Amino acid sequence: MRLLTHNMLTCNIKGVTKGFPLSIEVQKLETKETDFNPDFLKNIFPKLEWKAFHDAALSVGLNDIPEQVDPVMLEDSEFLQKFHHALLEVHLEEGALICPETGRRFPVSKGVPNMLLHEDEV
Repeated sequence: MRLLTHNMLTCNIKGVTKGFPLSIEVQKLETKETDFNPDFLKNIFPKLEWKAFHDAALSVGLNDIPEQVDPVMLEDSEFLQKFHHALLEVHLEEGALICPETGRRFPVSKGVPNMLLHEDEV
């Protein structure tokens, strides 16, 4: 699971009002190279919740993502390379996503998060 995917997931348990962002528990990470596309990064940037992305990057051991960003930074090739790597190349293969309100763990297996709810959570 890429951090791009993580930035779009939320806990949908009935009654949960603060289901985003999910915490990440890492058991296994992989790096998978992908083609660098600065236009994609510039287009996806305004759609991301940056604080959640920054915190997710920290939780998987990426310390070079700035806490605050300015759209001007999208013209800096060094920043774009780091952004690309964190957003698209780092994959959570095994671990869990954890609801910030309930503590419910959603397992991630073979890179796929299982966000299915139990009957009593719907």
